[in-house]
Amino acid sequence: MAKSFENREEELVRRFEAYIKQEAHYFFESEDFDQIINFYNDQQKYQEALHACDQGLSQYPFSIELLQDKARVLSNIGEVSQAMDLIEKAENFQPNDPETAILKGSVLALSGKIKSAIESFQKALPYAEEPDEVYFQMGFAHQQEGQYEEAIPYYKKSIAINLSHEKSLYELAYCLDVMDQLEESVSFYEKFLDEDPYSQLAWYNLGVVYNKLEEYEKAIQAYEYATLIDEKFYSAFFNLGNAYQSLQKYDKALECYQITFKGEGPAADVFCSMGAVYDSIDQQELAIKYYQKAIREDDEYFEAWCGVGVCLNKKERWFEAIHFLKKSLNIQEDNLIGWMALAEAEYKLGNINSCLEAYENANKFKPDTPDFWLNWSLVLYEQEKNDNAFQLIELALEDFPDQAELHYRGAVYLLAQGNYKEAFKYLENGLILDFDKHTVLFDFFPAEETQKALFKIINQYRK
Repeated sequence: MAKSFENREEELVRRFEAYIKQEAHYFFESEDFDQIINFYNDQQKYQEALHACDQGLSQYPFSIELLQDKARVLSNIGEVSQAMDLIEKAENFQPNDPETAILKGSVLALSGKIKSAIESFQKALPYAEEPDEVYFQMGFAHQQEGQYEEAIPYYKKSIAINLSHEKSLYELAYCLDVMDQLEESVSFYEKFLDEDPYSQLAWYNLGVVYNKLEEYEKAIQAYEYATLIDEKFYSAFFNLGNAYQSLQKYDKALECYQITFKGEGPAADVFCSMGAVYDSIDQQELAIKYYQKAIREDDEYFEAWCGVGVCLNKKERWFEAIHFLKKSLNIQEDNLIGWMALAEAEYKLGNINSCLEAYENANKFKPDTPDFWLNWSLVLYEQEKNDNAFQLIELALEDFPDQAELHYRGAVYLLAQGNYKEAFKYLENGLILDFDKHTVLFDFFPAEETQKALFKIINQYRK
Protein backbone atom coordinates (compact mmCIF):
# COMPACT_ATOMS: atom_id res chain seq x y z
CA MET A 1 0.00 0.00 0.00
CA ALA A 2 2.85 2.41 0.93
CA LYS A 3 4.63 1.66 -2.33
CA SER A 4 1.41 2.36 -4.28
CA PHE A 5 1.03 5.72 -2.52
CA GLU A 6 4.65 6.62 -3.26
CA ASN A 7 4.20 5.73 -6.93
CA ARG A 8 1.10 7.91 -7.15
CA GLU A 9 2.90 10.81 -5.45
CA GLU A 10 5.88 10.53 -7.82
CA GLU A 11 3.53 10.29 -10.80
CA LEU A 12 1.73 13.44 -9.65
CA VAL A 13 5.07 15.26 -9.36
CA ARG A 14 6.08 14.16 -12.87
CA ARG A 15 2.74 15.35 -14.24
CA PHE A 16 3.07 18.66 -12.38
CA GLU A 17 6.59 19.29 -13.69
CA ALA A 18 5.46 18.50 -17.24
CA TYR A 19 2.53 20.89 -16.72
CA ILE A 20 4.88 23.67 -15.54
CA LYS A 21 7.08 23.18 -18.59
CA GLN A 22 3.89 23.31 -20.68
CA GLU A 23 4.70 19.93 -22.12
CA ALA A 24 1.25 18.68 -21.16
CA HIS A 25 -2.09 19.90 -19.86
CA TYR A 26 -3.40 18.25 -16.71
CA PHE A 27 -6.12 18.92 -14.22
CA PHE A 28 -5.14 18.71 -10.55
CA GLU A 29 -7.47 18.31 -7.59
CA SER A 30 -6.60 20.33 -4.48
CA GLU A 31 -5.62 17.03 -2.83
CA ASP A 32 -3.16 16.44 -5.69
CA PHE A 33 -1.48 19.76 -4.98
CA ASP A 34 -1.32 18.81 -1.29
CA GLN A 35 0.61 15.64 -2.17
CA ILE A 36 2.92 17.43 -4.59
CA ILE A 37 3.74 20.11 -2.00
CA ASN A 38 4.39 17.51 0.68
CA PHE A 39 6.72 15.64 -1.68
CA TYR A 40 8.83 18.74 -2.32
CA ASN A 41 8.72 19.74 1.34
CA ASP A 42 9.99 16.32 2.44
CA GLN A 43 12.80 16.61 -0.12
CA GLN A 44 13.63 20.10 1.23
CA LYS A 45 12.97 21.52 -2.23
CA TYR A 46 11.28 24.56 -0.77
CA GLN A 47 11.21 26.81 -3.85
CA GLU A 48 9.53 24.05 -5.87
CA ALA A 49 7.11 23.53 -2.96
CA LEU A 50 6.24 27.23 -2.92
CA HIS A 51 5.69 27.21 -6.66
CA ALA A 52 3.30 24.29 -6.26
CA CYS A 53 1.51 26.16 -3.45
CA ASP A 54 1.02 29.21 -5.66
CA GLN A 55 -0.25 27.08 -8.53
CA GLY A 56 -2.66 25.32 -6.22
CA LEU A 57 -3.94 28.50 -4.58
CA SER A 58 -4.46 30.14 -7.97
CA GLN A 59 -6.97 27.35 -8.70
CA TYR A 60 -8.31 26.83 -5.14
CA PRO A 61 -7.94 30.19 -3.33
CA PHE A 62 -10.19 29.13 -0.44
CA SER A 63 -8.46 25.82 0.31
CA ILE A 64 -7.57 25.68 4.00
CA GLU A 65 -5.19 22.78 3.34
CA LEU A 66 -3.20 24.66 0.69
CA LEU A 67 -2.96 27.77 2.88
CA GLN A 68 -1.63 25.54 5.64
CA ASP A 69 0.81 23.91 3.22
CA LYS A 70 2.23 27.25 2.11
CA ALA A 71 2.49 28.50 5.71
CA ARG A 72 4.34 25.30 6.62
CA VAL A 73 6.84 25.74 3.77
CA LEU A 74 7.39 29.41 4.61
CA SER A 75 8.07 28.56 8.26
CA ASN A 76 10.62 25.97 7.10
CA ILE A 77 12.60 28.68 5.31
CA GLY A 78 12.30 31.15 8.18
CA GLU A 79 9.63 33.39 6.67
CA VAL A 80 7.63 33.41 9.89
CA SER A 81 5.77 36.69 9.32
CA GLN A 82 4.44 35.58 5.91
CA ALA A 83 3.51 32.19 7.37
CA MET A 84 1.49 33.88 10.15
CA ASP A 85 -0.39 36.02 7.57
CA LEU A 86 -1.53 32.85 5.79
CA ILE A 87 -2.46 31.15 9.07
CA GLU A 88 -4.63 34.12 10.05
CA LYS A 89 -6.29 33.96 6.63
CA ALA A 90 -7.03 30.26 7.16
CA GLU A 91 -8.43 31.06 10.63
CA ASN A 92 -10.82 33.58 9.09
CA PHE A 93 -12.10 30.93 6.67
CA GLN A 94 -12.48 28.25 9.37
CA PRO A 95 -11.97 29.52 12.95
CA ASN A 96 -12.03 26.17 14.77
CA ASP A 97 -9.87 24.10 12.44
CA PRO A 98 -7.49 22.15 14.71
CA GLU A 99 -4.78 21.75 12.04
CA THR A 100 -4.57 25.53 11.66
CA ALA A 101 -4.32 25.98 15.43
CA ILE A 102 -1.59 23.33 15.66
CA LEU A 103 0.34 24.91 12.78
CA LYS A 104 -0.02 28.32 14.39
CA GLY A 105 1.32 26.92 17.65
CA SER A 106 4.32 25.43 15.86
CA VAL A 107 5.15 28.71 14.10
CA LEU A 108 4.76 30.69 17.33
CA ALA A 109 7.05 28.22 19.10
CA LEU A 110 9.57 28.66 16.29
CA SER A 111 9.47 32.40 17.05
CA GLY A 112 10.11 31.76 20.75
CA LYS A 113 6.58 32.84 21.73
CA ILE A 114 5.99 29.80 23.93
CA LYS A 115 3.06 31.13 25.97
CA SER A 116 1.12 32.05 22.81
CA ALA A 117 2.10 28.75 21.20
CA ILE A 118 0.72 26.75 24.14
CA GLU A 119 -2.52 28.75 24.00
CA SER A 120 -2.90 27.88 20.32
CA PHE A 121 -2.24 24.19 21.00
CA GLN A 122 -4.79 24.28 23.84
CA LYS A 123 -7.31 25.71 21.39
CA ALA A 124 -6.72 22.74 19.07
CA LEU A 125 -7.14 20.05 21.76
CA PRO A 126 -10.97 19.80 21.86
CA TYR A 127 -11.15 19.28 18.08
CA ALA A 128 -7.91 17.39 17.36
CA GLU A 129 -8.15 13.86 15.98
CA GLU A 130 -4.78 13.03 17.59
CA PRO A 131 -4.57 14.85 20.94
CA ASP A 132 -1.44 12.85 21.79
CA GLU A 133 0.34 14.65 18.93
CA VAL A 134 -0.87 18.02 20.22
CA TYR A 135 0.51 17.29 23.69
CA PHE A 136 3.78 16.24 22.06
CA GLN A 137 3.95 19.58 20.22
CA MET A 138 3.33 21.41 23.51
CA GLY A 139 6.15 19.52 25.18
CA PHE A 140 8.48 20.07 22.26
CA ALA A 141 7.76 23.81 22.23
CA HIS A 142 8.98 24.05 25.83
CA GLN A 143 11.93 21.76 25.13
CA GLN A 144 13.13 23.93 22.23
CA GLU A 145 13.45 26.81 24.69
CA GLY A 146 15.37 24.69 27.19
CA GLN A 147 12.32 24.42 29.46
CA TYR A 148 12.77 20.71 30.08
CA GLU A 149 10.85 20.52 33.36
CA GLU A 150 7.81 22.18 31.76
CA ALA A 151 8.02 19.80 28.77
CA ILE A 152 7.91 16.60 30.84
CA PRO A 153 4.19 16.68 31.88
CA TYR A 154 3.07 17.19 28.27
CA TYR A 155 5.08 14.21 27.04
CA LYS A 156 3.54 12.11 29.82
CA LYS A 157 0.03 13.21 28.78
CA SER A 158 0.83 12.29 25.17
CA ILE A 159 1.98 8.83 26.23
CA ALA A 160 -1.03 8.36 28.52
CA ILE A 161 -3.26 8.76 25.43
CA ASN A 162 -1.04 6.77 23.08
CA LEU A 163 1.39 4.31 24.63
CA SER A 164 3.11 3.91 21.25
CA HIS A 165 3.87 7.59 20.63
CA GLU A 166 7.53 7.14 19.72
CA LYS A 167 8.59 10.80 19.67
CA SER A 168 7.09 11.45 23.11
CA LEU A 169 8.84 8.39 24.53
CA TYR A 170 12.20 9.49 23.13
CA GLU A 171 11.91 13.15 24.10
CA LEU A 172 10.63 12.33 27.59
CA ALA A 173 13.69 10.13 28.14
CA TYR A 174 15.92 13.00 26.97
CA CYS A 175 14.26 15.60 29.24
CA LEU A 176 14.38 13.36 32.32
CA ASP A 177 18.05 12.76 31.63
CA VAL A 178 18.82 16.48 31.26
CA MET A 179 16.94 17.17 34.50
CA ASP A 180 18.93 14.41 36.21
CA GLN A 181 15.73 12.58 37.09
CA LEU A 182 16.99 9.15 36.11
CA GLU A 183 15.47 7.37 39.11
CA GLU A 184 12.10 8.91 38.26
CA SER A 185 12.61 7.67 34.70
CA VAL A 186 12.95 4.11 35.97
CA SER A 187 9.70 4.38 37.92
CA PHE A 188 7.90 5.89 34.95
CA TYR A 189 8.98 3.21 32.48
CA GLU A 190 8.30 0.39 34.93
CA LYS A 191 4.77 1.69 35.45
CA PHE A 192 4.39 2.14 31.70
CA LEU A 193 5.55 -1.44 31.06
CA ASP A 194 3.02 -2.77 33.56
CA GLU A 195 0.37 -1.42 31.18
CA ASP A 196 2.14 -2.27 27.93
CA PRO A 197 4.79 -4.98 28.46
CA TYR A 198 5.27 -5.36 24.70
CA SER A 199 6.50 -1.82 24.05
CA GLN A 200 10.00 -2.28 22.66
CA LEU A 201 10.57 1.48 22.86
CA ALA A 202 9.81 1.56 26.58
CA TRP A 203 12.21 -1.35 27.21
CA TYR A 204 14.81 0.41 25.07
CA ASN A 205 14.46 3.70 26.97
CA LEU A 206 14.58 1.84 30.29
CA GLY A 207 17.83 0.27 29.10
CA VAL A 208 19.22 3.73 28.26
CA VAL A 209 18.36 4.96 31.76
CA TYR A 210 19.96 1.94 33.46
CA ASN A 211 23.04 2.40 31.29
CA LYS A 212 23.37 6.02 32.45
CA LEU A 213 23.00 4.82 36.05
CA GLU A 214 25.83 2.34 35.30
CA GLU A 215 23.52 -0.56 36.17
CA TYR A 216 24.69 -2.49 33.15
CA GLU A 217 23.17 -5.87 34.00
CA LYS A 218 19.71 -4.29 34.25
CA ALA A 219 20.37 -2.35 31.05
CA ILE A 220 21.24 -5.59 29.27
CA GLN A 221 18.02 -7.20 30.44
CA ALA A 222 15.95 -4.25 29.20
CA TYR A 223 17.67 -4.15 25.80
CA GLU A 224 17.25 -7.91 25.42
CA TYR A 225 13.51 -7.60 26.00
CA ALA A 226 13.40 -4.89 23.32
CA THR A 227 15.19 -7.14 20.82
CA LEU A 228 12.96 -10.11 21.67
CA ILE A 229 9.87 -8.03 20.90
CA ASP A 230 11.42 -6.63 17.74
CA GLU A 231 14.25 -8.72 16.31
CA LYS A 232 15.06 -5.90 13.86
CA PHE A 233 15.46 -3.25 16.57
CA TYR A 234 19.11 -2.64 15.68
CA SER A 235 19.53 0.44 17.89
CA ALA A 236 18.75 -1.83 20.85
CA PHE A 237 21.32 -4.38 19.64
CA PHE A 238 23.90 -1.61 19.36
CA ASN A 239 23.20 -0.34 22.88
CA LEU A 240 23.22 -3.92 24.13
CA GLY A 241 26.74 -4.19 22.72
CA ASN A 242 27.74 -1.01 24.58
CA ALA A 243 26.42 -2.42 27.86
CA TYR A 244 28.30 -5.72 27.37
CA GLN A 245 31.41 -3.70 26.55
CA SER A 246 31.07 -1.74 29.80
CA LEU A 247 31.06 -5.09 31.65
CA GLN A 248 34.13 -6.21 29.66
CA LYS A 249 32.12 -9.01 28.05
CA TYR A 250 33.80 -8.37 24.75
CA ASP A 251 32.71 -11.48 22.84
CA LYS A 252 29.04 -10.67 23.50
CA ALA A 253 29.61 -7.02 22.61
CA LEU A 254 31.12 -7.97 19.24
CA GLU A 255 28.22 -10.34 18.58
CA CYS A 256 25.74 -7.49 19.10
CA TYR A 257 27.72 -5.13 16.89
CA GLN A 258 27.82 -7.77 14.14
CA ILE A 259 24.02 -8.10 14.30
CA THR A 260 23.70 -4.31 14.05
CA PHE A 261 26.07 -4.22 11.07
CA LYS A 262 24.25 -7.03 9.25
CA GLY A 263 20.87 -5.39 9.87
CA GLU A 264 21.67 -1.72 9.17
CA GLY A 265 24.75 -1.98 6.97
CA PRO A 266 28.05 -0.11 7.40
CA ALA A 267 28.01 2.66 10.00
CA ALA A 268 30.80 4.69 11.58
CA ASP A 269 29.56 4.29 15.16
CA VAL A 270 29.33 0.49 14.85
CA PHE A 271 32.81 0.16 13.33
CA CYS A 272 34.24 2.53 15.93
CA SER A 273 32.71 0.52 18.78
CA MET A 274 34.16 -2.68 17.32
CA GLY A 275 37.54 -0.98 17.11
CA ALA A 276 37.28 -0.03 20.79
CA VAL A 277 36.55 -3.66 21.72
CA TYR A 278 39.60 -4.93 19.83
CA ASP A 279 41.72 -2.22 21.43
CA SER A 280 40.51 -3.34 24.88
CA ILE A 281 41.67 -6.92 24.23
CA ASP A 282 45.06 -5.71 22.94
CA GLN A 283 44.43 -6.50 19.29
CA GLN A 284 45.55 -3.10 18.08
CA GLU A 285 45.95 -4.04 14.41
CA LEU A 286 42.33 -5.21 14.24
CA ALA A 287 41.26 -2.14 16.20
CA ILE A 288 42.99 0.16 13.70
CA LYS A 289 41.35 -1.73 10.83
CA TYR A 290 37.85 -1.08 12.23
CA TYR A 291 38.61 2.52 13.17
CA GLN A 292 39.71 3.10 9.58
CA LYS A 293 36.49 1.52 8.34
CA ALA A 294 34.63 4.04 10.51
CA ILE A 295 36.65 6.88 8.96
CA ARG A 296 35.78 5.67 5.46
CA GLU A 297 32.11 5.82 6.41
CA ASP A 298 32.41 9.25 8.03
CA ASP A 299 35.56 11.30 7.56
CA GLU A 300 34.47 13.63 10.39
CA TYR A 301 34.05 10.88 12.99
CA PHE A 302 36.60 12.19 15.47
CA GLU A 303 36.39 9.20 17.83
CA ALA A 304 37.72 6.93 15.08
CA TRP A 305 40.68 9.22 14.28
CA CYS A 306 41.42 9.39 18.01
CA GLY A 307 41.11 5.60 18.33
CA VAL A 308 43.74 5.03 15.64
CA GLY A 309 46.05 7.51 17.39
CA VAL A 310 45.66 5.80 20.76
CA CYS A 311 46.38 2.39 19.19
CA LEU A 312 49.48 3.74 17.44
CA ASN A 313 50.67 5.12 20.79
CA LYS A 314 50.39 1.64 22.26
CA LYS A 315 52.50 0.34 19.37
CA GLU A 316 55.02 3.15 20.02
CA ARG A 317 54.49 4.56 16.52
CA TRP A 318 54.55 8.09 17.87
CA PHE A 319 54.98 10.10 14.63
CA GLU A 320 52.02 8.36 12.98
CA ALA A 321 49.93 8.72 16.12
CA ILE A 322 50.36 12.50 16.17
CA HIS A 323 48.87 12.81 12.66
CA PHE A 324 45.69 10.93 13.63
CA LEU A 325 45.35 12.64 17.00
CA LYS A 326 45.69 16.13 15.52
CA LYS A 327 43.10 15.25 12.88
CA SER A 328 40.74 14.14 15.64
CA LEU A 329 41.30 17.35 17.60
CA ASN A 330 40.79 19.53 14.52
CA ILE A 331 37.36 17.95 14.13
CA GLN A 332 36.44 18.06 17.83
CA GLU A 333 38.51 20.25 20.14
CA ASP A 334 36.51 19.10 23.17
CA ASN A 335 38.29 15.74 23.17
CA LEU A 336 40.06 14.99 26.44
CA ILE A 337 41.33 11.55 25.41
CA GLY A 338 42.79 13.02 22.22
CA TRP A 339 44.69 15.74 24.07
CA MET A 340 46.07 13.29 26.62
CA ALA A 341 47.17 10.86 23.92
CA LEU A 342 48.78 13.72 21.97
CA ALA A 343 50.64 14.83 25.11
CA GLU A 344 52.00 11.30 25.51
CA ALA A 345 53.14 11.06 21.89
CA GLU A 346 54.82 14.48 21.96
CA TYR A 347 56.55 13.59 25.23
CA LYS A 348 57.89 10.33 23.83
CA LEU A 349 59.36 12.24 20.87
CA GLY A 350 60.99 14.76 23.20
CA ASN A 351 58.69 17.63 22.12
CA ILE A 352 58.28 18.94 25.65
CA ASN A 353 56.71 22.31 24.82
CA SER A 354 54.12 20.63 22.55
CA CYS A 355 53.50 18.05 25.26
CA LEU A 356 52.86 20.70 27.93
CA GLU A 357 50.62 22.64 25.52
CA ALA A 358 48.54 19.49 24.97
CA TYR A 359 48.15 19.05 28.74
CA GLU A 360 47.06 22.70 29.08
CA ASN A 361 44.41 22.12 26.42
CA ALA A 362 43.27 18.87 28.04
CA ASN A 363 42.84 20.66 31.35
CA LYS A 364 40.13 22.87 29.78
CA PHE A 365 37.86 19.85 29.52
CA LYS A 366 37.75 18.72 33.17
CA PRO A 367 39.95 15.61 33.33
CA ASP A 368 38.44 13.10 35.74
CA THR A 369 41.36 10.75 36.34
CA PRO A 370 44.32 11.04 38.76
CA ASP A 371 46.65 9.71 36.02
CA PHE A 372 46.17 12.93 34.09
CA TRP A 373 47.63 14.98 36.93
CA LEU A 374 50.36 12.45 37.69
CA ASN A 375 51.54 12.39 34.08
CA TRP A 376 51.38 16.15 33.57
CA SER A 377 53.19 16.91 36.81
CA LEU A 378 55.88 14.33 35.96
CA VAL A 379 56.78 16.23 32.79
CA LEU A 380 57.18 19.43 34.83
CA TYR A 381 59.22 17.58 37.47
CA GLU A 382 61.58 16.28 34.81
CA GLN A 383 62.02 19.87 33.63
CA GLU A 384 62.99 20.73 37.24
CA LYS A 385 59.83 22.79 37.70
CA ASN A 386 59.11 21.24 41.08
CA ASP A 387 56.91 24.08 42.36
CA ASN A 388 54.63 23.84 39.32
CA ALA A 389 54.56 20.05 39.54
CA PHE A 390 53.51 20.21 43.20
CA GLN A 391 50.80 22.79 42.44
CA LEU A 392 49.22 20.35 40.00
CA ILE A 393 49.16 17.65 42.67
CA GLU A 394 47.45 20.06 45.07
CA LEU A 395 44.79 20.72 42.43
CA ALA A 396 44.34 17.00 41.85
CA LEU A 397 43.90 16.32 45.57
CA GLU A 398 40.92 18.69 45.65
CA ASP A 399 39.06 16.18 43.47
CA PHE A 400 40.82 12.95 44.55
CA PRO A 401 41.74 13.32 48.24
CA ASP A 402 41.75 9.54 48.80
CA GLN A 403 44.21 8.67 46.02
CA ALA A 404 47.35 7.50 47.81
CA GLU A 405 49.56 7.87 44.74
CA LEU A 406 48.83 11.59 44.58
CA HIS A 407 50.01 12.00 48.18
CA TYR A 408 53.17 10.01 47.45
CA ARG A 409 53.87 12.14 44.38
CA GLY A 410 53.32 15.29 46.42
CA ALA A 411 55.93 14.00 48.86
CA VAL A 412 58.35 13.38 45.98
CA TYR A 413 58.05 16.92 44.62
CA LEU A 414 58.39 18.48 48.08
CA LEU A 415 61.46 16.37 48.86
CA ALA A 416 62.98 17.52 45.56
CA GLN A 417 62.47 21.11 46.79
CA GLY A 418 64.09 20.30 50.11
CA ASN A 419 60.82 20.90 51.96
CA TYR A 420 61.17 17.80 54.17
CA LYS A 421 58.72 18.70 56.94
CA GLU A 422 55.82 19.24 54.52
CA ALA A 423 56.90 16.25 52.42
CA PHE A 424 56.60 13.88 55.40
CA LYS A 425 52.95 14.97 55.90
CA TYR A 426 52.14 13.87 52.35
CA LEU A 427 54.15 10.70 52.79
CA GLU A 428 52.25 9.92 55.98
CA ASN A 429 48.89 10.44 54.22
CA GLY A 430 49.93 8.08 51.43
CA LEU A 431 51.06 5.39 53.86
CA ILE A 432 47.78 5.58 55.77
CA LEU A 433 45.68 5.41 52.59
CA ASP A 434 47.58 2.61 50.84
CA PHE A 435 50.80 1.39 52.43
CA ASP A 436 51.72 -1.00 49.59
CA LYS A 437 51.99 1.76 47.01
CA HIS A 438 54.94 3.34 48.82
CA THR A 439 57.29 1.55 46.41
CA VAL A 440 56.61 4.26 43.80
CA LEU A 441 58.90 6.51 45.85
CA PHE A 442 61.98 4.43 45.05
CA ASP A 443 61.61 5.08 41.32
CA PHE A 444 62.31 8.74 42.06
CA PHE A 445 65.08 8.22 44.63
CA PRO A 446 67.41 5.43 43.49
CA ALA A 447 70.24 6.51 45.79
CA GLU A 448 70.78 3.95 48.56
CA GLU A 449 71.20 6.52 51.34
CA THR A 450 67.92 8.24 50.45
CA GLN A 451 66.11 4.92 50.31
CA LYS A 452 67.42 3.97 53.76
CA ALA A 453 66.12 7.26 55.19
CA LEU A 454 62.74 6.67 53.62
CA PHE A 455 62.66 3.09 54.93
CA LYS A 456 62.98 4.35 58.50
CA ILE A 457 59.87 6.48 58.11
CA ILE A 458 57.93 3.89 56.15
CA ASN A 459 58.62 1.10 58.65
CA GLN A 460 56.80 3.05 61.32
CA TYR A 461 53.59 2.47 59.38
CA ARG A 462 54.23 -1.16 58.44
CA LYS A 463 51.43 -3.38 59.72
